[in-house]
Amino acid sequence: MATTIAIGPGGPESGAEKGWLDRVLSVFAPVESGEGVSALLLATNVFLLLAAYYIFRPVRESLILTEGGAEIKSYSSAGQALLLLLVVPAYGLFASKVNRIRLITWVTLFFVSHLLLFSYLGSHGVRVGVAFFLWVGIFNVLVIAQFWAFANDLYTENQGKRLFAIVGVGASLGAWAGAWVAGMLFARLGPYQLMQLSAAVLVACIAVSHMVNGREESQAGAKTKTAQEPLKKEGGFAMIRKSRYLSLIAILIVLLNVVNTTGEFLLGKLVLQAADEAAVAGAEAAALRQTFIGEFYGDFYSWVNLLAFLFQLLLVSRIFKYIGVRGALFILPCIALGGYSLLLAFPLLGAVRIAKVLENSTDYSIQNTARHALFLPTSREAKYKAKAAIDTFFWRSGDVLQAGVVFLGTRAALDVAGFAGINLVFVTIWLVVVAFLYREHKRVTELRT
Repeated sequence: MATTIAIGPGGPESGAEKGWLDRVLSVFAPVESGEGVSALLLATNVFLLLAAYYIFRPVRESLILTEGGAEIKSYSSAGQALLLLLVVPAYGLFASKVNRIRLITWVTLFFVSHLLLFSYLGSHGVRVGVAFFLWVGIFNVLVIAQFWAFANDLYTENQGKRLFAIVGVGASLGAWAGAWVAGMLFARLGPYQLMQLSAAVLVACIAVSHMVNGREESQAGAKTKTAQEPLKKEGGFAMIRKSRYLSLIAILIVLLNVVNTTGEFLLGKLVLQAADEAAVAGAEAAALRQTFIGEFYGDFYSWVNLLAFLFQLLLVSRIFKYIGVRGALFILPCIALGGYSLLLAFPLLGAVRIAKVLENSTDYSIQNTARHALFLPTSREAKYKAKAAIDTFFWRSGDVLQAGVVFLGTRAALDVAGFAGINLVFVTIWLVVVAFLYREHKRVTELRT
């Protein structure tokens, strides 16, 4: 049963006059009376979360590419899916024993402790590139899925469709800010001090989560009891297996990630070639390559996340208003179709960079908000457990499939254009799945109304 919580003083349905914050935010999304403060707090929450992630994301790229290479990076992605076969059930078991704020607090602190451990080991000469890459892959999908489950739990379906655009602005702005900080500070601080900075930001993120949760519980009245209750014991994988709707979302996530990570492989390979050409021979060559790659990805993610922020701020709420959540799902695969068609003709670093900037910025804004909104008409258990399974295991299953593509493509000596052609096949299948999901989302929504 979905939780319905009235946001803000008197709730959005109280008929109260909008405050100044509600009116300001209404420029970007249809915010109703009393909703502005909580929407802004949630946006701040995810701002900090994404900022922390994008501070250490260039660190991940730098360590894995210099200690392993583009192929090892792709194969390590497969290892993440295997680890998640253990992590997802453990997460679901823990979620069945604690309420939502304790779940968020302890899971985030778990990752904070590991950031500090990696920083200590790396600064003492231990090669942590592969282990850190695996860890980041689990952090990225699990903690972010947990945040959006929290947001889905707070909002009704109607509120989520209106306010996720505002919350998503925090995600896009945080990702851009984190990437900008990483690009500015990477050469000055180095990878391991950036890990410590990210850990501090995550602690602040926990504090904001408590603020949001406390505010909602103080105003939710009788509904507070539901928020305090642990979830039912049914696992996320079991729910996905029983639901056609959840199964289609899982398939969508697999295909999306195959296309995205294959594109990341192409970008990483060409960046590594450019780094080799830029670095001079000698004792400092490795350090120069590491710095070149770190600065490239810092700049790359800055552009991606700046565009994602502008898309989120100016387009998402209007897209949801005119074509809806399910209509928005068609936008990214259509862009990917055009981008990889471009790479068939121009298989160069500049063309890959342009295609990936546009693809990733759309993914992080329009696509990201739409896929999280798909869980609004689901149960609390689906929001936390099934969503965690889909956004972690099935996301990383796409990495496994992509690793197979890279393995076979490398053995077949495929060039950039060849891998782009394979991606076009996956994009076509992706569009077919979106068409089926469009109809299923409509059916599920109509059943709830």
